[in-house]
Amino acid sequence: MSREAILGSIRRGLKRGALPEDQQAMLRGRMAQHPRHLIPARSRLPHPEQVALFIARVEAEFGTVERVPEAAQVPQAVADYLAGQNLPPRLAMAPHPALLALPWESLPLLSVEARRAEGSDQVALQHGFVGIAETGTLMLPSAPERPTTLNLLAETAIVVLRSADIVGAYEEAWDRLREMGPLPRNVMLVTGPSRSADIEQTLELGAHGPRRLHVILVDG
Repeated sequence: MSREAILGSIRRGLKRGALPEDQQAMLRGRMAQHPRHLIPARSRLPHPEQVALFIARVEAEFGTVERVPEAAQVPQAVADYLAGQNLPPRLAMAPHPALLALPWESLPLLSVEARRAEGSDQVALQHGFVGIAETGTLMLPSAPERPTTLNLLAETAIVVLRSADIVGAYEEAWDRLREMGPLPRNVMLVTGPSRSADIEQTLELGAHGPRRLHVILVDG
């Protein structure tokens, strides 16, 4: 069914025709300008304090964070985390240029495959687009170099994020995404590992996705 057919069906249900031109112009302007709504004051901080707030909020939501001075230290940080969690040294990694350029060859015992995730993967490594300090949320837009399956299938999700890519509020994250061009087909907002307390109010991690979320924050 075409877009016009769907809208026509809705109009008939509302018993009205198309909107007058002035109302259409008002709506087009609203969508183009992306007006701001109320932004919590806790995110209105200097950037170093936004980074600290982001870390605190991730940890409050059952995630973990490790800071490294330079991107070249990410492979060792990944290997250390897997060893600390008693996980096998194997992972599916987003084929993002920033991740592909890391010195994975320095750790020959770590098996890294740049691809989308599969149901049998225990660990996935994703490239973080933006971190939102307000709630400790990761914005993960879909792209060929950021497969969405990496956010969902593995029980352990690791995300590499630059501290420079942490913003205060959601509105600023969406601004950055719009600057990249047309919006992607999927945008995931991830706040901590997957969890649910639907059954007897007992918190269960990994209910609908990863049970662990680990953020490697690159300062350099």
